[in-house]
Amino acid sequence: MSSTRTEALVGTLRQHGWRVTSARRAVIAALVEAEGHMTADQLAEKVQSNQPDVHLSTVYRTLEALEQVGLVDHTHLGHGRAVYHLADDPHQHLVCDGCGAVIEVPDDTFTSLADTLRRSHGFTIRPSHFAVLGRCAACNQGQASG
Repeated sequence: MSSTRTEALVGTLRQHGWRVTSARRAVIAALVEAEGHMTADQLAEKVQSNQPDVHLSTVYRTLEALEQVGLVDHTHLGHGRAVYHLADDPHQHLVCDGCGAVIEVPDDTFTSLADTLRRSHGFTIRPSHFAVLGRCAACNQGQASG
């Protein structure tokens, strides 16, 4: 399945006029194989385990290209570095500022807020770019009993 997904993503990259280099293919494969979100450094480490000649700068440029064609989203999950994930699995992020848990919620979670902001202020949000910080159920329960 992962090779099929990788080939579909490579095909989309070609359709947008981008050359498919071995480094770009390796970054796409690493994203497909990733379980969860990865920083550019983590992706580079994964890619370099098979292709040591692929530099971190190449990984960053590849991520930018993949984001331009809509294959990759990057998100800021709090105060750390940006993390990357494939855009064919759209979702939003909630991050607990108590324990650091990351909760993925359906892509339409902020639809009502987005509609209200567009109507009231003419403002269009990109909720996938930043996580919403707050407290998870476990931390809230711990606060209540503590």
